[in-house]
Amino acid sequence: IDVIATAITGGIAASDLAHLELAYAPQFGSAKDPVTMLGFINENLREGVTESIQWHELADAMAAGATLLDIRNPGERAGGSLIPGAINIPLDELRDNLDQLPDGDLIVHCAVGLRGHTAARILSQAGRNVRNLDGGYKTWTAGTSAF
Repeated sequence: IDVIATAITGGIAASDLAHLELAYAPQFGSAKDPVTMLGFINENLREGVTESIQWHELADAMAAGATLLDIRNPGERAGGSLIPGAINIPLDELRDNLDQLPDGDLIVHCAVGLRGHTAARILSQAGRNVRNLDGGYKTWTAGTSAF
């Protein structure tokens, strides 16, 4: 929070967060600082490296023909934690199953979006039109349960 507050006070643009050199101390934080990761996410979206879709746009996109791809592991889907209409190919198996995917637009999701980004990059490099569900299954669940 202190770095974000400093960035706001200093007028640092979100894209500049990716280039901050922040100290790394294993006992206090991760090697990939969350603030730096925010900067990378901003750059990826701004520069068109990845595209995202919001939870409230998902139903319309699927109605228009997009295929929803759940890339979570089987244990994460236990107990019925599924978005209706999704097909499942775990991220670890995605490269080996590209030929199993239907033609057309794809939307990928994981639990919170990080693995979805990886899947989106794999698919876009394979020539597919793909968007990542922002916030993944957890955000979709929170959003849809609120209505």
